[in-house]
Amino acid sequence: MLADSMVTAYLDRIAAQRPATADLEGLRGIQSRHLYSVPFENLGYHLGEEIHMDERSVDKVVIERRGGGCYELNPALSHLLTALGYEVSLMPGRVWIKGELTAPLCHLALKVRLEGRAWLVDVGFGRNSRFPLDLGTRDPQTDPHGEYRIVPARDGGSDVSANGALQYRVYDVPCSVADFGPTLWWYRTAPDSPFLQNLFCSLPTDGGRVTLKGDRFTEVVGDERYTRRLLDEAEVREVYGKRFGITLERLPATDVGNGTVRMSFE
Repeated sequence: MLADSMVTAYLDRIAAQRPATADLEGLRGIQSRHLYSVPFENLGYHLGEEIHMDERSVDKVVIERRGGGCYELNPALSHLLTALGYEVSLMPGRVWIKGELTAPLCHLALKVRLEGRAWLVDVGFGRNSRFPLDLGTRDPQTDPHGEYRIVPARDGGSDVSANGALQYRVYDVPCSVADFGPTLWWYRTAPDSPFLQNLFCSLPTDGGRVTLKGDRFTEVVGDERYTRRLLDEAEVREVYGKRFGITLERLPATDVGNGTVRMSFE
């Protein structure tokens, strides 16, 4: 259980109010503030950092003021929510990519039981809903980030879609963070791992989203998209700092052999 001082520091990190009780309003506020404060990023995979799914994930978010992927951000959030009195469990998932599902345990989301209902809470996918989604309805759920639906799948899972596009499939089965260890190893070592083939850092904004992929910065404002190539390492550091709140002692190594994320300031 997180110490109360760390709970306070975590809430300060995401500029969220401490809920008086573990209710839905508090959960909505925490998920929203987390999404808008903590980047979805994979810099650690290119910095040679360890990826932790235990309480050290909280240290990365709160003390190091970094972000991460689903294996870090959702476990970190689970520790915060548990300390605040919420009933939280992990949900393993598979991601839809080009009409095909990835292997099991490729995604980690959260289920929060609250007031007799189960809610899908996810701050580690990159195209998340702003607020928790009701796992108990097939009806469309309107969210500031789009229209979401959760429908049962034949294999016992539930498919999550946004604006009609399949995102991932989650399973309501018992699991622990240790179950994700083999898949994390694959993500960190396999040549075709999407986390090694790409370098990204992304945050939603009130008007859209900002994303840095390699040396290309993209800002989406409403229906408009602006992309520019950063000219040198100083400019890359400036964008990480000003747009994502991340200070790096060194930039990620980006040459993965296929040129996908190589930065060349020439």
